[in-house]
Amino acid sequence: MKFVITGTAGFIGNNLALKLLAQGHTVFGVDAVTDYYDVQLKRDRLALCEAYDNFTACEIRLEDNAALTDVFDRCRPDVVIHLAAQAGVRYSLEHPREYVDTNVIGSFNITELSKIHAVKHLIIASTSSAYGASEDYPFIETQAAPHPLTIYAATKLASELIAHSHSSLHQIPTTILRFFSVYGPWGRPDMAFYLFTDKIMKGETIDVFNHGKLQRDFTYIDDLTAGIDALIPCIPETGKPAGTHDSLSPVAPYRLVNIGNGAPVELMDYIDAIETSIGQTAKKNMIEMQPGDVKQTYANSDLLYDLTGYRPSTDFREGIARFVAWYKAYYAGR
Repeated sequence: MKFVITGTAGFIGNNLALKLLAQGHTVFGVDAVTDYYDVQLKRDRLALCEAYDNFTACEIRLEDNAALTDVFDRCRPDVVIHLAAQAGVRYSLEHPREYVDTNVIGSFNITELSKIHAVKHLIIASTSSAYGASEDYPFIETQAAPHPLTIYAATKLASELIAHSHSSLHQIPTTILRFFSVYGPWGRPDMAFYLFTDKIMKGETIDVFNHGKLQRDFTYIDDLTAGIDALIPCIPETGKPAGTHDSLSPVAPYRLVNIGNGAPVELMDYIDAIETSIGQTAKKNMIEMQPGDVKQTYANSDLLYDLTGYRPSTDFREGIARFVAWYKAYYAGR
């Protein structure tokens, strides 16, 4: 099959693209390679994809509709997987316009071009942050999410709603994926697991928000992309729910699917796993909650299992050990 995947220089998009390339699919990878974090890391990820003859790199911004149109015209994709986004809670507090440009305007362009090209399946990444202020655990796809706490979450919800309207009006089969705290090798340097590892290795102090009284549903990268891969053939059809708890829209071939481990981990246990893997105790600065943060995330992944027979299952200590091993090897070579 032919795929357009956005975010192929990013953590998740790169991992998924490599999986599909290894299966022999044609992938057009779209990424602006911005300097939000280490550009060299992004270039090194892209190089892994560029080793495949069935990969075409397209270095453009999602907001550049003319350039994006050219990509779609050249690829004529069967499936579009939109993973690119401006992410990060703290960054969104200071740079909100970048989130609107990329996550709303850029996502609209992807959705509109998917309509024009009548793709077989449009898959769009969203986030557990979309559940916002909800304390109804575990988070299930059918619950309302009207109270986003950050501009990041609000823009992702906006892109979900735009995609639903297009799906309803134009019958575009669409799956929205809500991810839960993804971590692992080749991860994002602005995320807690990466920041903690980097600072502990350097003997620097780590900031521990809410004095460590946080829980996250950490999802290992290989589990996440295995879930996405399994969902590609699960094309939503109006009026054909997968079960009584399916999030399938009553008016469109559109559904939401959580991908999470389903096992929240205490932040202090997560830090302990990093310390154990490194063999070094962290210096900790225990501080208050940051604005826009939540105390817990917890995915109900029953719908993913009903649709695919697959559930994420990697234990966080095993996943962290793999990440730390990658971190040491990667930076030893730079």
